Amino acid sequence: MHPYRIQQLIKERGKDEVINVRQRTNIYQTIDRLLRDGLISVRETARETGKPDRTIYEATDEGRGVLAQWLREILSTPCEEFPEFPVAVSFAPMLTSEDTTKQLETRLHALEQELGRLDSLFATHKDVIPRLFMLEMEYKRAMLVAELEWVGSVVMDLRTGALTWNDDWLREITKQFESRG
Repeated sequence: MHPYRIQQLIKERGKDEVINVRQRTNIYQTIDRLLRDGLISVRETARETGKPDRTIYEATDEGRGVLAQWLREILSTPCEEFPEFPVAVSFAPMLTSEDTTKQLETRLHALEQELGRLDSLFATHKDVIPRLFMLEMEYKRAMLVAELEWVGSVVMDLRTGALTWNDDWLREITKQFESRG
């Protein structure tokens, strides 16, 4: 396929839910790397009158082997990923507990909206697309439900006062940590 068709196909199949293809430039950069590393090769250049030439690529034997190896490793071995949200959570005490509550309530609403959107997608496609091709969406939904549940519990604890802080409390905790030293 040529890069534009790759981007279209990813979107048509709903894989843009888990693969970032918003910028076609990223696809071209990826193709350049794959080509340079011998994992894909040029199959042909398609020419149509009035349209720019389109280079069609295909996977090499080495590329298919590297893909299979990568898939086996990723599927079988948990790895530590570093998403931004846990980082922000770790620095939440830099905001007031009231501000943190407000921000997490906003996130909670956004998560609920996203869950509704995913559930709508599932309802639309459940009888059309075999489960095998929806596994990544099932995973995404499961992670979303877990995050929704966790954020909801933190918001509840913030609202009830079971979780709270202020500058004096933070200074006192800091002194306690320093004295353990």
